[in-house]
Amino acid sequence: MKIDVMVANEAHLCFVTQINDAIDEAAKQRGTGIARRTDEYIADKINSGKAIIAVNRNEFVGFCYIESWGHDEFVANSGLIVRPQYRGMGVAKRIKQAAFELSRKRFPNAKLFGLTTGEAVMRINTELGYEPVTFAKLTDDEAFWAGCQSCVNYDVLQRTNMTKCLCTGMIYDPEKVAKRKAAEEAAKAEAASKKSFWSRLFGK
Repeated sequence: MKIDVMVANEAHLCFVTQINDAIDEAAKQRGTGIARRTDEYIADKINSGKAIIAVNRNEFVGFCYIESWGHDEFVANSGLIVRPQYRGMGVAKRIKQAAFELSRKRFPNAKLFGLTTGEAVMRINTELGYEPVTFAKLTDDEAFWAGCQSCVNYDVLQRTNMTKCLCTGMIYDPEKVAKRKAAEEAAKAEAASKKSFWSRLFGK
């Protein structure tokens, strides 16, 4: 078995229906979560280079796509799916990592976000630098939230005036991450400077 993870291209259009069926099946098993897209929507993401796919030779294994919202201020990684027989092999993590890298490459200044009910996805997001946030900190682009209409829990979202649902919102803010890393580097440099000072002072 050799599972390859890559940016999807037109050669993978043959998997569109399988992808959507896999998304549907996963949603039914969970009783919540992933909203189905049209085949045309998934095909568009593949054709525009905004999708990540995992394949085992000529067999579809997993999928995820990215989409920008709010005039490219936000980018969502959505539709993450791995077929049951390939779960537990680290495929989801590889797909999420590839989607993250694709998002950062194509939209370097955008905040990356996602909605999920899955503990494994939350864990992967956390490792990538995402933080849980309230829905108010996510995009207010109506087109994004309209995509939730096919989810079985859409009525929950409506009842709470689009402020909460069973999904957890998570966000990666590149500006915030850069500031945190700069602060950590400054702290390390200061610690190293102090250590050097005392070493010189005491000849150690």
